[in-house]
Amino acid sequence: MDIKKILKIIIPLILGGFLVWYSLTIVSPEELAKYFKEANYSWIALGLLFGILSHLSRAYRWKFLLEPLGYKPSFLNSTLAVLVAYLMNIFLPRAGEVTRAAVMTNYENIPFEKGFGTIVAERLADLIMMLIIVGITLFIQFDFIWELLTKDFNPIKTIGTLVVAIAFFVAFIIYIKKGKSKFAQKVKGFFLGLKDGVLSIFKMKNKWAFIIHTVFIWVMYVAMFWATIPAVSGLEVPFGGILIGFIAGGFSIAATNGGVGLYPVAVAGALALFGIDKVTGNAFGWIMWTAQTAMVIVFGGLAFLLLPVVNKNK
Repeated sequence: MDIKKILKIIIPLILGGFLVWYSLTIVSPEELAKYFKEANYSWIALGLLFGILSHLSRAYRWKFLLEPLGYKPSFLNSTLAVLVAYLMNIFLPRAGEVTRAAVMTNYENIPFEKGFGTIVAERLADLIMMLIIVGITLFIQFDFIWELLTKDFNPIKTIGTLVVAIAFFVAFIIYIKKGKSKFAQKVKGFFLGLKDGVLSIFKMKNKWAFIIHTVFIWVMYVAMFWATIPAVSGLEVPFGGILIGFIAGGFSIAATNGGVGLYPVAVAGALALFGIDKVTGNAFGWIMWTAQTAMVIVFGGLAFLLLPVVNKNK
């Protein structure tokens, strides 16, 4: 294993460990234990139900990408592969996608490169949904966000920053379009792949079923976040705040192994914009993260054990 791969594993773990320590300087372990003890677990269970439904929908959606390639895996194997993938992502960033494709190669005889290609296409669809949610949030909370941006408004500084940002953006686009370096080609390839992935969705046979499942998956993600809020007594967050908290949590999961350490800090920071004190915000973030992670570990672990059992003849 080269040094680059080792750093990709070690750095998120170090960052996560530091952020766990930082979060516990805001809400002490004793206070956190009190929040967990007093939490309403009926709401947490409802949130977990939404999370499970999203996983089942993701497993079912996968068949719409595999069928045109000539493969029709069982829904059970597809579901177990998805659950194992989420489990692996906790320990090794992005390892879940590789594991998921490998599981289907082993038990459904789907060539690894083809299975992995469909997972990449899925991720493109998920990226678009995340961008749509960000756009909806900006629209719903425009006045609030504008007020934050103009709170200490300095015309000269703001205009100067805007001009520099536009100039940098234009220069970057020109560089990517005309550049011959490895980095420029990689970025260009990413955006071309994104474009091809989006177009391929609209060309597939069951495109509307795929789109409906994609929307459903992300509605369930947001619903999971929303349903867990009443679990913390006295915590009231407007819908715009729910979306901003969800987005902050989503990006934290991508930045560290399953969001360890960073998720509570990111969510608390987002909720603080709406007047939620940092102690309550961090406690909610820990409850939310713990519930999600426990669900992934329990169901992912069961899926890992069940795969060879339900496929004993393969």
